[in-house]
Amino acid sequence: MAAAQNGAVTEYEFVDVKPVLNGVYLPNGRSPNRAPQPEPEPAAHQTNFRSNGRFRRILTFFARVILHLIIWDILGGRVPLLGALIRQSRPRRFRRWSHAFRELALDMGGVMIKLGQFLSARVDVLPPEITEELLGLQDEVTPEETWRIMSVIQAELGDVQHRFAKIEDAPLAAASLGQTHRAWLKPENGEGALGKAVVIKVQRPNIAAIVETDLAALRIVARWTMRYKPIARRADVPALMEEFAKTLWEELDYRAEVGNGERFAEMYANDARVYIPAMYRQHCTDRVIVMENVESPKITDVAAMEAVGIDPAEVAETLLDVYFDQVFREGFFHADPHPGNLFVRPRPDLPWPPDDVAESPGGRPFWLIFIDFGMVGRVPTLMGDNLRTVLVSVTQRDGRKLTEAYQNLGFFLPGADLVRIAEAQEAVLDRIWGRNLLDLARPDPAELEELGQEFRDLLFDFPFQIPQDFIYLGRALGIVSGLVAQLDERINPWYYIEKYGEALVASQEGPRFGLETAWALVRPYLDTPGQVRRLLNLAENGRLRVQTDRDTLRQYERIEKKIGQLGWSILGAAGMLSGTLLYLNRKKKEE
Repeated sequence: MAAAQNGAVTEYEFVDVKPVLNGVYLPNGRSPNRAPQPEPEPAAHQTNFRSNGRFRRILTFFARVILHLIIWDILGGRVPLLGALIRQSRPRRFRRWSHAFRELALDMGGVMIKLGQFLSARVDVLPPEITEELLGLQDEVTPEETWRIMSVIQAELGDVQHRFAKIEDAPLAAASLGQTHRAWLKPENGEGALGKAVVIKVQRPNIAAIVETDLAALRIVARWTMRYKPIARRADVPALMEEFAKTLWEELDYRAEVGNGERFAEMYANDARVYIPAMYRQHCTDRVIVMENVESPKITDVAAMEAVGIDPAEVAETLLDVYFDQVFREGFFHADPHPGNLFVRPRPDLPWPPDDVAESPGGRPFWLIFIDFGMVGRVPTLMGDNLRTVLVSVTQRDGRKLTEAYQNLGFFLPGADLVRIAEAQEAVLDRIWGRNLLDLARPDPAELEELGQEFRDLLFDFPFQIPQDFIYLGRALGIVSGLVAQLDERINPWYYIEKYGEALVASQEGPRFGLETAWALVRPYLDTPGQVRRLLNLAENGRLRVQTDRDTLRQYERIEKKIGQLGWSILGAAGMLSGTLLYLNRKKKEE
């Protein structure tokens, strides 16, 4: 959620409060710092968003964008000489349209803001001029007027003065579908004047009708895009739209969100790294959630972390580790990990600095705090098995197995040349393996050009598509990757890939793979050392190049030494395989 505007904080005290404005409790019988509000319009006028031009505005905007792309990029791009000028102007034109969309979203709110936030996170598929312009939608959401929010709280919870001691007037945060306010529960035994500090999350008035209207318009836009064959061939846009709509309706189900939060609390009940706020279910309804106040510095506030002794690099490692665990072990993950939903708090239960610094290396212990559980993802069993196979295949740089897993997940079009795709994946893995995030984010243009030339047939045919089930998993992992890069751009993600790939066999998930995957995990160690195997693959595929520079000669000397260690590699790998098989056999007998 976006931060609220700075200013003086006004509190609602429900001690001597009387309902004077449409059933809303206000301090001293009047609205703070503003004149009494007029009576709201009848419900029929509030929910008829099609007749007020909202539906037409959405369709008109996207129709203009599509028409612009057809005239300039599709038709104009084919005109000799003019095509080069059009390509040069593309960043400027994309930025202009993105700015126009941002203005439209801020004016209309609702699904349009949510769509802009979703697009701003797709740095993996959209050009920077679009994502950078839309990034402001994470922080620019206009708060709802407080008296209208209080109307919702009153309608949902009834006798508010017996639940809360105070509610702040200024919102703590505002989002596209709702907003939050600090509050304090009525004090219980011995708590003093105020009870537990909480946060009230409230849906915006009439948001369900707004969502319904916006989705109806966007469904028409989705059908328009399917008339363009390159898009229709690679993505079922209406199906993606339905997945987007399904998730939006789930976000509006606050009772389900409370259940999601409680499930995360169970997952991390015994984890010293993660903290999940308590949910006060007795105060929650379909449109209101009351949870523990866990305000802390955002995960992107590096200065605040360092000021209290927390090492941002350790936070990056923890975030990456936690998400691998959610996706590959639990099959249940937080699907909206933007900075407003992730906090970092020093552990108050552990002394700092420690008495013995030598026994406590690293930074100050901390909690990684998750909030906002309305958008969660679930990994079905079949999808999870293939994701684990992807992880193991990447660990061993096995392009063939990796391609098979991607095919099972639906990433390739029918008739795709899987052999050629496997070759391309092995070539890419060989080049990027071991690089940190900084190197991966700044690839060598010459290297990209060389790969493009080598696999230009794949780029020309482009036999890839977007699986529907990956719309939010891909988004979540993309956001996490960006956060990790901000915290520690030199982190090595391959360490975690290897760690989880190998742990899949040694953990309780191992029996689900069986002996075949166990063998695939250790087979490379029985063949040849990694660098020798890479040279053989290059030679088999006709991609081996001979260079005589000093660096290459030194590399060959190291390879020669590796060959001398081949016997030890075989013995070590045989021990690994034997131990794995014995472990799986023992687990099978125990079951």
